[in-house]
Amino acid sequence: MTISRERLRTVSRYSFYLLFLLAPWLDIFRFDLTAGHFVILGHAWIFGLEPSQYQCFDTPTQVRHLVLNFILPVVFLVAAFIFISWKYGRLYCGWLCPHFSVVESINRLMERYLGRVTFWEKASIEHKGISRWLIVLSACIIIAFVWAFTILSYVIPPQNLIQGIIDVHLSFGPVIFLLLMTLVLTLDFFFARHLFCKYGCSVGMLQSFAWMGNRKALVIGFDKSRASLCQSCDNECDKACPMRLPVRGIKRAKITCTQCGICLNACDAVQVKAHNNEPRVINWVSGNKAIEVDRKAAGFEIKRLKKST
Repeated sequence: MTISRERLRTVSRYSFYLLFLLAPWLDIFRFDLTAGHFVILGHAWIFGLEPSQYQCFDTPTQVRHLVLNFILPVVFLVAAFIFISWKYGRLYCGWLCPHFSVVESINRLMERYLGRVTFWEKASIEHKGISRWLIVLSACIIIAFVWAFTILSYVIPPQNLIQGIIDVHLSFGPVIFLLLMTLVLTLDFFFARHLFCKYGCSVGMLQSFAWMGNRKALVIGFDKSRASLCQSCDNECDKACPMRLPVRGIKRAKITCTQCGICLNACDAVQVKAHNNEPRVINWVSGNKAIEVDRKAAGFEIKRLKKST
């Protein structure tokens, strides 16, 4: 089940990441700055209100077109997004968000070359020289530039951008945007990607607040009756969490949980290796079991057991 879940998440993340990169190229979704309207699936999304039709419609008809073709679809999508967040939490972040995919990728890169998952943690391995730092920094710069180009291509046709770069003939605005956005994203990816996900992303915070409003929502629960199995474990679930959260803590301490399930994989690995295939002590729970997660911090139970031994 773990493998199936992780494969599903991998497919969903990379598929959405490719969609994010290719949407402007394939006219799946973008805003045509020149024409002044959205393009969705190759068609102009103009709400039936382009200038040539102004004289054909009276004001009530124009308002009706705007409500039916723009306001209602947007309200429906936002309401559906909030409902899913209320029921499941930051599902978009953990299973779709391109930024979180970058967070996980750079996490693995930093752990491999620097022995730490974030810039602020103490390294688990010693290394000399700056070559390892340059590898990670170069990766951040490359990803940041690709992102800056992709974001700009949502308002300027990417073919025009490519041709402008090849001919060294981009206008002042796009050049400044690419340079500044690449710089900002490089700083984000290298230093503060987790902090942005936790405190800087409005989409993420909207999901968190909706999730906290539902005490029965999906959440990582801890089986306190089997807490003794955690005594021989060096907090592997906490270390595995991309957001650096206390996995066995109360719900309020995990407000930015992305429901990625990586902590479940870590617990599975520990139980299989150390306790002869014992079931993991953490799992997704909902309903009345989810209410229990918000009542008492599991971490206190573990500390008590460790002190008693």
